[in-house]
Amino acid sequence: MKKAAKKTSKIRKAGIQRKTNEVDIKGELVIDGSGKASVKTGFEPLNHLLTLFAFHGFFDLKLEAKGDLEHHIIEDIGIALGQAFKKALGDKAGIKRYGSFSLVMDETVVEANVDIGGRPKLVGNIVAENNDDIIQVLGTGKFDSTDFDYEKAKEFLNSFVQHAGISLIYIIKSGPEDLHHILEALFKAMGKALDQATQIDPRRVGVPSTKGIID
Repeated sequence: MKKAAKKTSKIRKAGIQRKTNEVDIKGELVIDGSGKASVKTGFEPLNHLLTLFAFHGFFDLKLEAKGDLEHHIIEDIGIALGQAFKKALGDKAGIKRYGSFSLVMDETVVEANVDIGGRPKLVGNIVAENNDDIIQVLGTGKFDSTDFDYEKAKEFLNSFVQHAGISLIYIIKSGPEDLHHILEALFKAMGKALDQATQIDPRRVGVPSTKGIID
């Protein structure tokens, strides 16, 4: 198990705090957790996706958010969670840094590849045979009976990776005509990949970069 394998006795965690004229976000992120989550964003799809992310990444996550506009809340949750993730990792000494996981959910397959290298980037690709159908789902599909769509999920992800200093490249390899399953698979795969990347490698001394620092 990930947590038992860590050499450090220090629990890596950080508070989540962002208060502006538009939003009020608070909570806590524990990298060395057990997958417990209590997420209240005001958007059930995002609550669900972040709960899956925490559960499969073995992160403990407490998060409450409120604000004026949907756009502001979703974007700022990504900012606040990304900042907390970066702070919790500290100087990143000893981490494996890289992670990759291909997740299957029914007929959906999504692969997430991450680098906690301080050079944030979000890239999504589709390599499925029915990529035209998937493109249509991503363009017009909704998460169940809500108005949460792919662009809102990407808005969160882009804010998160930018402020966490993470490069996330995901590949949709197979998918149904169901946005719910595609996004679930993506957030689960991201959690699994970041679980790998945040683990401590007992062979690594210092920061996992020849530069000697990760911004």
